Amino acid sequence: MSTPLTVDAHTYGLAGDGTTNDQPALAALVDELGAACAADGLARRIMVPPGRYVILDEPVVWRSGVSLIGAGRGATCFVLGNPGRPSDPWPLAWFTSQKHGAGPENHLADVAFAHFEIDASGVRTKTYDPLAKGIGLQYVLRGRFTDLYVHDAAATGFGCDFLQDTVVEAVLAERCGAQDPGEKMGGAGMGIGVGGWGDVERLTVTACTATGNGTNGIFLELQQEEWTPPRGIRITACHVEDNRFGISDWGADGLLVANCTMLGNHEAGFDVSAQGTSGTGGRGGIVTGCVIDGNVRDGIGFGNTPGPYAFRGNRISDNGRYGYWEHNLAGGDQEPAADVVLESNDIRGNALDGVRVDAGLREPAILGNRFRNNGRRAAPAAAGGGDGVTYLARSVIDEHAGWPADGHRGKRVTAGGQSAVVLRNTATELVLAPCRPGADSAWSQGTPPPGTAYRLPGSPTPRAGLTVAAPVTRPHVHGNRFWDDQEPRTQSHAVWITADGHWEGGRVTDNDFTGNADRSTRYDTSPQGGRWRDNEA
Repeated sequence: MSTPLTVDAHTYGLAGDGTTNDQPALAALVDELGAACAADGLARRIMVPPGRYVILDEPVVWRSGVSLIGAGRGATCFVLGNPGRPSDPWPLAWFTSQKHGAGPENHLADVAFAHFEIDASGVRTKTYDPLAKGIGLQYVLRGRFTDLYVHDAAATGFGCDFLQDTVVEAVLAERCGAQDPGEKMGGAGMGIGVGGWGDVERLTVTACTATGNGTNGIFLELQQEEWTPPRGIRITACHVEDNRFGISDWGADGLLVANCTMLGNHEAGFDVSAQGTSGTGGRGGIVTGCVIDGNVRDGIGFGNTPGPYAFRGNRISDNGRYGYWEHNLAGGDQEPAADVVLESNDIRGNALDGVRVDAGLREPAILGNRFRNNGRRAAPAAAGGGDGVTYLARSVIDEHAGWPADGHRGKRVTAGGQSAVVLRNTATELVLAPCRPGADSAWSQGTPPPGTAYRLPGSPTPRAGLTVAAPVTRPHVHGNRFWDDQEPRTQSHAVWITADGHWEGGRVTDNDFTGNADRSTRYDTSPQGGRWRDNEA
């Protein structure tokens, strides 16, 4: 008798009662259905009714043509644990190059995972292991991952690599990277390795949410330095919040990021750098129509790439340091990035410079942007304590303060031997960032008692719309407006070229530099050559 195309998990021995170890039954069922698909070429589906399905001490090695379909988030839940093997990391399902010989000629095809939850909080290893994922598959062809909720994994929640002709949609990843101190491999909500299929990987990630994860919300990472960065990858309509980095491009070519929201991430809302396994930054990407707002440090961190890259039509606002920061990390590509485009962005309300260039650029285009009300971190140093000073998990209140609104954005307040970062402030309240992604409190050692003395540092100057502190050659700067309409103004200059900056050639035309706090421009190093005309100063 042939194996049915659709089977009920309960019929094949899965209990879903929250106590029975369902791993052996699920593994046997996947093997049976995978063998049937290999024999007749017809894909199978496992329908999993509501229940809590415990998977202990072993993952399930997945097979081509087998799909796992639950009854919805909150109804069907796979509960992972490793009590019998505490040194070993176990995802729900895996198929990898290292363990199973996965590759382009030995891949998983025609699989779907949909409508269930993975509770990975029960898997903890003696030391951090990047393989302690919620789900960990490699080399998937024609896959679909839909309506999944993955949370509390020790490492990455959704950790699948080399996804060809695949869609990842409506995945929610929360509080993953629980054992990652923030600087290890993995530890993301969604981490996708790329490059294994060659120079094109056709992958769409859409309508996903990643919050409170130890490293990235969503990242793409070239897995081998010698591989060609692949084209064909799109990230659309996703939300990333309270991660170390929001969305990161660590090695794709031509990544398209559209209509995403990147809020409250600790290092940067969007990052291009050499922090991935291969030390390769992305290139050729386009970020458009996104809201990059209120990140604890920078809105966009960009470097370690030869370029090009384009940022068009985004809101880059209220970030705790720079709206856009051009910089290179040690160990990655150090050459000037070529053909970086900032066009039609609303760059406003950031704590220091709207755009800060601390690494070389070659032939950048800065076109039609609105640089407004940056430099918000303008308040003088402050201190207080005693009567009227109280502390909550995410705030400091001083009834007698009188601080300028958001004048302490991005500063570190120190109190009782601890420090926390200010997200924003009113006249009497500092609103603080969590001490780490996913934390409930800004205070790692407990909330200070009432009356504890606090200190806030002063504010740096200048704070410009565009600051150049590195070599920039042949820039095209056209049609931008730089101004400040607050009272008092905090954006000191439209353009500041520092003593470390060097501006050579290019065209600077039809810009409006008027209405800043100090004056239109400041040149600690004078620009060399080029065409400067029709600028209103």
